[in-house]
Order: sequence, then C-alpha cells, then structure tokens
Amino acid sequence: MRIGELARTTGVTTRALRYYEEQGLLRPERSANGYRSYGEGAVRVVANIRLLLAAGLTTDDLRLLDGCLRDELIGPHTCADPTPKIEVFEQRLALLQARINDLVAVRDQLLDRLSDLRGQPPRTVRPACAVTPHVAPEPAAAA
Repeated sequence: MRIGELARTTGVTTRALRYYEEQGLLRPERSANGYRSYGEGAVRVVANIRLLLAAGLTTDDLRLLDGCLRDELIGPHTCADPTPKIEVFEQRLALLQARINDLVAVRDQLLDRLSDLRGQPPRTVRPACAVTPHVAPEPAAAA
C-alpha cells in the first residue's frame, strides 16, 4: 500500500509516517519510481508506535525496541529477544514513577497549604499509594 492509504488506514498523517521513517521506526520499500510501498505489517507497526508514544516512550526508546514494533504489544509476546523491550519498559516505568512521586509531593504540599489557609488542622494521614517524594526541602523562613 502507498503512504496515503496507510495514513487513512491508521488515522496518522503522511507527515507523521515520514517522520517515523526518518526516525528508523518504519521502513517502507521503494518502487522503481521512488514511491513508498508498505506491507500489511506496517499497520501494526504504526499502531504500536502510536501506542508507545502515547504511553510516554520516546522515538529513541522505540528504536531500541526495533523488531518488537512488529509484534502484538498487547497480548501474547512473540518478540524473539524480549531483553530490549524489558529494559526500555523498566527505564520508562522508573521515570514515570519519579514523576508520579513528584506530583504526589506537590499535591500534598498544596493540600497542606489549603488546609492552613482554611484554618484546618494539617493532614496527619498520607494516602497509602503515596511514595516518598523526590522533592528538595523548603527553605527556612526568614526571621
């Protein structure tokens, strides 16, 4: 199929498909006249690229997965060597957890300040899901 048909089938712009190609994530064949030609597997690759980008992975992460982009990412795993996928997912999950921790810390600070502004006692119980945040201590108040 040509680039326009792949774009219509996947709901992705041709510009995005060209970008995926530039990033080495999508590899069309070229016909004698230079037109891109995509096999049926390209639909799955594009769907996987979109899914993983939406999940917070970067195109650099996706390049590390390379051959796994052709696999079914949701459901049974068929990648010959899952090691790159495991490593990339673990790294991305660690970054996401750090972001979550930071957001929980900000939320807790805002809740504490809101309680203070309302003249309510400070919260004494933290939500069970909160993890120790990575936040710098607040500066001491000037005397």
